[in-house]
Amino acid sequence: MKQSGQAFLPKLNPITTLSELVKNHTSKSAYLAHCEEQNQKSLKEIYKIGSPSLILIGPEGDFSSKEIKLALDNNFKPISLGNNRLRTETAGVVVCNTVNLLES
Repeated sequence: MKQSGQAFLPKLNPITTLSELVKNHTSKSAYLAHCEEQNQKSLKEIYKIGSPSLILIGPEGDFSSKEIKLALDNNFKPISLGNNRLRTETAGVVVCNTVNLLES
């Protein structure tokens, strides 16, 4: 926070299962970044500026087909983070940067 000049401490929530999170989230907008081909739109195309959002990024090896179906069945919108497959930690940085650029 000090190095970047930001006075914002991110909120860290308790660990929960994916199923609990997907079924019980209260975000206005929910997105799922995964690698299965489903003609996903890019995050920058469908992100709702100013709307509290939940963006899920899969673990190494991606979400399972069952997990993807669960999220989509619970109103998550599938998104793409680009043409390249990203490592989990890189995808998180890409999402944060994209949201920051869209919100500024």
